[in-house]
Amino acid sequence: MERKHLSSIANHVLRTTAQELGTSVEHLVEEFEAGWNPEVGDYSRKLMEFCSSKALISLCQNIEERLNNGSYSRFTYDMMLAWENPSDALLEKPQAENEDSKISVNLPPDLDDIPLFYSDLMPLLVNDGPSVGEDAFVWLGSLVPLVADIVNGRFTFETLTAPTGNRLFFPAYDKFLKEIDNCMKHLQKQATPKGVELADDEYILHVEGTATTQRVVRHIEGTSWPGRLTLTNHALFFEASGVLTYDDALKIDLSRDIEHGVKPAATGPWGAPLFDKAIIYESPEFQEGVLLEFPEMTSSTRRDHWLALTKEVLLMHKFLSKFKAESPIQAWEMHARTILSIIRLHAAREMLRICPPDPTKFLILALYDELPKGDYVLEQLAESLNKVNIAQPCSAHSILRKMNFSEPTISEIEEKGVNEKRETIAGSKNDDKTSLETAINQTRKEEREVVNAKEAIEGLKDEGISENALILMELLKPLKSGFVWFWKTLSWERPGTTLVVIAIVTVIVYKEWVGKAISAGLLVLVAKMIQARQEKLKDKQKEITVCTAFEPTASTRENIVSAQYMYMTICQIIHQANVTILKLHSVLVSRAPKHANVMMVGITGLAILFAVTPLKYLIISAVFHWMIMRSKLGKYMKNNQNERRVKEWWDSIPPTPVRIVDQCL
Repeated sequence: MERKHLSSIANHVLRTTAQELGTSVEHLVEEFEAGWNPEVGDYSRKLMEFCSSKALISLCQNIEERLNNGSYSRFTYDMMLAWENPSDALLEKPQAENEDSKISVNLPPDLDDIPLFYSDLMPLLVNDGPSVGEDAFVWLGSLVPLVADIVNGRFTFETLTAPTGNRLFFPAYDKFLKEIDNCMKHLQKQATPKGVELADDEYILHVEGTATTQRVVRHIEGTSWPGRLTLTNHALFFEASGVLTYDDALKIDLSRDIEHGVKPAATGPWGAPLFDKAIIYESPEFQEGVLLEFPEMTSSTRRDHWLALTKEVLLMHKFLSKFKAESPIQAWEMHARTILSIIRLHAAREMLRICPPDPTKFLILALYDELPKGDYVLEQLAESLNKVNIAQPCSAHSILRKMNFSEPTISEIEEKGVNEKRETIAGSKNDDKTSLETAINQTRKEEREVVNAKEAIEGLKDEGISENALILMELLKPLKSGFVWFWKTLSWERPGTTLVVIAIVTVIVYKEWVGKAISAGLLVLVAKMIQARQEKLKDKQKEITVCTAFEPTASTRENIVSAQYMYMTICQIIHQANVTILKLHSVLVSRAPKHANVMMVGITGLAILFAVTPLKYLIISAVFHWMIMRSKLGKYMKNNQNERRVKEWWDSIPPTPVRIVDQCL
């Protein structure tokens, strides 16, 4: 019996759910209405959520078979459509009113060499049927963390649907699920590293360096060793290639609570840092670190992939240690969610081979380790783990178990205790989920602001030194008038202003009003900002124009000479700075005893002066001395001979010698 207030797809999901559960539509509706609160509202959508939750529990019982025959992907996709458009009032708009309304393929700007192939692939993933939006995709991920996890589901959706206008079509969704299934089966077939016995809860997540995969090379000083690299949720294993088989594996334990980490590195023949295609693992256990290279013809995609996966495992163990997830149930659920996120990344790479996705968009901990305020999300994630129901059929652990991927040892008593505490289904509304979603939305908002700010400065990155100098001079122009006024005041070109400044400075220092003066200055700055807002200067001055044109009379050769002169000036400034530091070092270590004696006597005199004289009198004296010396009287009294003696004294200081070597001792 059709429900008139429901859309056609919602009625279809209602009927299919009833068939799946072996009951009638009327019984389902009655069961829902018995627990429904009319004050909540949104009857149609809540009914879809109720039916979908009950149907998913049944689907997850034999999820492997359902994935293989395609019934899981079709049914769950219909669930998302029904959740997004549950009633006739929210019927979806026609997907293709005309040819112009079809989803266009959006290619990254740096892939100009392959648009033809990518354009040929996308029609297989897009059709004229209905499509799913981001909210529906994340909602399904909150129920079953297979195609997405509620923590990073929105980032996963954005990456998967970037070429299709941020709408998910069924062919793409079905292909993604099939790739997830294939990746799980592929990982289950991988051989255990030689000489290693994996722990009960340790599972292989990635392998390369075999006969059917690309090479992996370990560099030890000037030697290079090809071999097989294996990543698990506990460690990294490297097996050097022997004559007929692999040597015993080198184990890099990623689960230890020590100061260790992994970062990108450059390497090349005989250890020369030529190619940016390697990672290095550093820890107290390895004195020189473990350097692993992933040879690739063009980009460093393989290296970035391995780096992201290794960091994710490291961050997972740091997360469990930081938030003290001592219960094996909580720890394993986090392991399971991390494993599923890595499998989703593998599936996305297989699905989008021509344009590999950003790894962090699929990984939970690596993503929020980089995002602004991501630590808030991780705190809420840790809180949600405390109330996890690992025995629930749609939990991350249960999904892996039903896929024959894992079977860690967890006592029946622990599972029973969890069942007694939490009888609700996965994805049910609760305060923990609301707090987690709030933290995620706040992080996404902060990320957009950061991305917009970074995009605004992209144009300044590639500018040369001359352009940057011109931009700097243009930005400093507003300060030019203030500097000119200040300089004229010091030079007594405006005697009245100079006397007023001296009086104000003297009163402020004598009365010890320095703090109040700084406060007044800051308030003046705030007043200027408010004035700029009222005058809408941001609309009047949307950008700063900088003219980089050379003088019409200057030739190309003259411009080159000018740029070279600027470079030489910068080099000279650096050289003078080095000489000054080396001379001061020579005096400090008494390499020049006569100069050191003079310096020590002078510093001792200053120390006595500061000890016996109040600071305010010293500041007032310094101001008066400076102003008098800048006046005509000061210029008349100026003793050039004393300046000459000081210069001669400075020039006679021998700098500390410097020896440049090729290798550090």
